[in-house]
Amino acid sequence: MNRYTENITDEVKQALVAVVTEARFLDRPEETACYAYDAFLEEAMPQAVVFPRTTEEVSEILKIASAHRIPVTGRGAGTSVCGAPIPLCGGLVACFSRMDKILEVNTRDRYAIVQPGVVNADLQKALAPFDFFYPPDPGSIATSTIGGNIAQNAGGPRCLKYGVTMDYILGLEAVMADGRIVRFGSRNVKDVTGYKMASLFCGSEGTLGLITEAIVKVVPRPETTKTMMVTFSDLDDTARAVSDIIGSGILPAAMELMDKFTLNAIEESADLGLDREAEGTLLIEIDGVKEACEKEMARIVDQLRANNAVHIEEAATAEEQARLWTARRSAYGVFAKLAPDIFSEDVTVPVSRVPEMVRQIKAIAEKYGIVTGVLAHAGDGNMHPMIPADRSNKEEWERVEKAFDEIFAAAADLGGTLSGEHGIGLAKTKYLPLVMNQDSVDVMAAVKKAIDPLGILNPGKFV
Repeated sequence: MNRYTENITDEVKQALVAVVTEARFLDRPEETACYAYDAFLEEAMPQAVVFPRTTEEVSEILKIASAHRIPVTGRGAGTSVCGAPIPLCGGLVACFSRMDKILEVNTRDRYAIVQPGVVNADLQKALAPFDFFYPPDPGSIATSTIGGNIAQNAGGPRCLKYGVTMDYILGLEAVMADGRIVRFGSRNVKDVTGYKMASLFCGSEGTLGLITEAIVKVVPRPETTKTMMVTFSDLDDTARAVSDIIGSGILPAAMELMDKFTLNAIEESADLGLDREAEGTLLIEIDGVKEACEKEMARIVDQLRANNAVHIEEAATAEEQARLWTARRSAYGVFAKLAPDIFSEDVTVPVSRVPEMVRQIKAIAEKYGIVTGVLAHAGDGNMHPMIPADRSNKEEWERVEKAFDEIFAAAADLGGTLSGEHGIGLAKTKYLPLVMNQDSVDVMAAVKKAIDPLGILNPGKFV
C-alpha cells in the first residue's frame, strides 16, 4: 500500500476543486466519515470525497488521481454488504449521488439510458406509466443505485425468472484509470461487436473503471401477477418444495424462503399477521398471461401439498401482495435491531442442494451456539444466512467467524459458490480458493493490471 500517495496535497486539492468546485469537495474528517463504510463491518477513512456531475468531470478527476497515484474508490448509495465501496487505501472517494438523471426512456426499442446515481426504485417509477419495468430488484431497491447494482451485479427476488443485472446491461460508458472515456455495447439487444466488455464491468466492484452511464434493457410489465404465502411445519419440507417446483419445469418470478426465526423476528417488528408457528415459509410469485398463471398456480399448489404445506394464502389484492412482500423486504432491517451487529451472508448452491444447504446452515449454527435466520432466494439456490451478534464480544465473534468459515466451505462442497449477488469486496477475498484455483485468480489479476496498471481503482479488494 506504500505505492500510493499518502496525502492529498494542497496542489491536488486545488486541481480537484477546479474540476468539481468547493461545494462538491469534502476533506474535513467530520464530513468524510460518512464515506468510510458501507453495510459491512470494516471502516476506512478517505482523505477526500468528490461529487462529479458529468463524465468529463470524472475523466478529469481520474487524470489527476493517476498523475499523483491517488487511489480512487467509486461509491453509489453505500448499501453494499461486502465492503466493496470502502476506501481501504484512503485516497479519494468519487460519490455518484449527483449523477442521478434518467437520460432517456425508449419503450419502443426497450431500453433506458441512466446515469449511475439513479436509484433503482426511481427508474421503476419512471417506467411504470409505460407499463414497463426493469427486472433486477435487489432488497435495497428503494435506496441502491444502478451504478452500484452494476458494480456488484446485483440480483434480487425476481432474478429466478428474469435474471441478474448483467442480463440487462446493453451498453456502458465508463472512465478508465487514466481518464480515458470508453463506451461498450449499444442500444441493440443483439450485439456481438468485439468483446462483451460491458458484461466484464458487471460485478467488477469499481476495480476496472468508473461507470458514468448505462443503457439498460427494460421489459413490458406482465398482465397478471399472483402472490402466495405458504407455511410448513417442517423446514425440510419447505426446502424440498422449492426443488420439486423448479424440477417440475415451473419457473415462478420469485420464490423466497424464510425460516421460523426470521419470520418471528419480522412479525415481532412489523405485526403483519404472519404465522408464528410455521417452521418454514415460502413467498411465491408468478406472473404472465392470466390463463397461464392460473395453470401454473394449480401445478405449484399440487407440489406444495405433496410436500405437506400447512397453509396456502393467496393475495387477493395489490395491497395484500404489498403486505406479503413487506415481510420479505424488511428482514435485513429487522435483524439489525436484534444485536449491535449483523452478519448477513450470501452463498449459492444448485437448487437441488437447497434442502441440504439449509440443514447444514442450521447444524453449523447449532454447533457454534449462535442464532441464525435463514432467508433465501430459494428458487435459484441463493441463500442468505443472517446472524445477529455483538462484535465487541470477542468470544462470540470468533464463533460467528468459524461458523461462516464452515458455511462457505459447505456451499463449495455442494457445488455452490461464494456469492450470488452481494459480491466479494473485503468480506470474502480469503475464501476465493474454495471455488477458484490460483491460475484463475491470476487471470483476473492480469486483466486488472492491463486496464489499471497503477492499481489505483478500488485497491485492496478481491483482485
